[in-house]
Amino acid sequence: MASLNEQKPDSSPSTLNGAEESHDLEKQPSQTAATDLARTLTQTMVPDLEQNVSRTTAPEIQGPKFPETDLDQGLVGWDGQDDPENPQNFASSKKWALLALISAFTFLSPLASSMFSPAVVFMAKEFHQTNETILAFTVSIYLVGYVVSDKLEIIGSQTSSTSTVVLTVRNLIYSSVLWYLPPLSEIYGRRVVLSGANWFFVVWQIGCALAKNIETLIVCRLFAGIGGSACITLGAGVVADLFPIEMRGMATSIWSMGPLIGPVVGPIAGGFLGEEVSWQWIFWLLLIAGGAMQLGIELLNKEIRPYSQLLKRSLIRPALLLFKSPIVLLLSIYMSLVYGLLYLFFTTISDVFTSTYGFTVGLSGLAYLGIGVGFFGGLVFIALTNDRIVQKLTAQNKGKFEPEMRLPTMIIFACILPISFFWYGWTADKHVHWIVPIIGMFPFGVGMMGVFMPIQTYIIDCYPAYAASANATLTATRSLVGAFLPLAGPAMFDSLGLGWGNSLLGFLALAFVPIPIIFTKYGKTIREKWPVNL
Repeated sequence: MASLNEQKPDSSPSTLNGAEESHDLEKQPSQTAATDLARTLTQTMVPDLEQNVSRTTAPEIQGPKFPETDLDQGLVGWDGQDDPENPQNFASSKKWALLALISAFTFLSPLASSMFSPAVVFMAKEFHQTNETILAFTVSIYLVGYVVSDKLEIIGSQTSSTSTVVLTVRNLIYSSVLWYLPPLSEIYGRRVVLSGANWFFVVWQIGCALAKNIETLIVCRLFAGIGGSACITLGAGVVADLFPIEMRGMATSIWSMGPLIGPVVGPIAGGFLGEEVSWQWIFWLLLIAGGAMQLGIELLNKEIRPYSQLLKRSLIRPALLLFKSPIVLLLSIYMSLVYGLLYLFFTTISDVFTSTYGFTVGLSGLAYLGIGVGFFGGLVFIALTNDRIVQKLTAQNKGKFEPEMRLPTMIIFACILPISFFWYGWTADKHVHWIVPIIGMFPFGVGMMGVFMPIQTYIIDCYPAYAASANATLTATRSLVGAFLPLAGPAMFDSLGLGWGNSLLGFLALAFVPIPIIFTKYGKTIREKWPVNL
């Protein structure tokens, strides 16, 4: 009998090599010229779109066949393509309910990263703690924090270098944790890893709320953050497991909302909750919400990893993907750049709105609404158009889907993204009314959403069997960049000022606009020249 790892065409490749098996795009070229893109976008937005992309003109996109059990060949798979145990055959209501709960938890975890930052001042008074480094650790030790240390306005401007170093340590540890959870989920199944990590996050909120000293609080925050990292890294794999190609754009958009919106809402909610009730209730609220969400996931979730018995691979898979796939490598670099720019961009926001515009601790979180609304606007646009554009381009391509059909709109958003650096930087530098720099953050939020979500969905479509590991590679590499780039922020803005400092970041973002153009035009060639089979 052949072993599972030795299966050849007709079985294992259809499961294990997502770049080859699901996208046999033979001779028909992609429709990605500028005129086709403009026509597609126009047709996407017109009222009669539903007719344009109906099943008669844009049929369901054919994805890979699922491996079926064949004991003679030593293969353990599904009991046919319609096996009800296969997550892609779940009822539609169950799929979307499960996605909603996982997305809600993915929102809660980054929310927890920044929610405590405005309330540190109240905790410091209760514990009689004045050490600035320790106060910084109570916030940034939460490993899953997205843009946390830049929000430490309550500690004062003298802690900028300390919080930056702490941010570096946090991101290094965070990237290490991210490296191993997704491969474990592909070996043992999503359920055991995701559920275990989520409950780990929930339980440690009790320790945070009952902490009698700052040392206990730091340790509990550390472990809560480790548990909270799972939903962020495994979500892409869940989307690939549950949804066919033509629905992944919408599903990824919903799931992607949490890591971007959560850190924006966190300081707003945490500031007012800390002032009006107590800082401990931040953790009680996280406990209640997290526990309720995870109970719902447990009720709905059978195993949502369809190939767990077929993927006995080592924990080095994310590293192999990074170095064997030019697509993963180059897109990791691009996403890391955008993520690093976000960190550098945020290093000035708290200080600007507290010192220049006189915002209080409770109100300072409102300064992030500009970028938060931008995130939401980009999310809505991508969610409503990405799958439709894919269906339209697939129909034009005689029914043959290519992953690169996810990318044309990314070119537009890559051009929008740099606008914020010039707008926000110079209006804040000249002390223009506070609403103007807040509005200036909107294009960056829109642009970042429009870049991140197509890349994540594109990676899922290219490597469906490795979706969680590929997403972990993207997340870990951008966390490493986020660990080191903030070190240059304070010195850069001290030397250049807000205007020219942010302008430098804007010019850097403009220099990378060709990246999405290259992948839109040559992505298929790259995939075919460097196929991945792990």
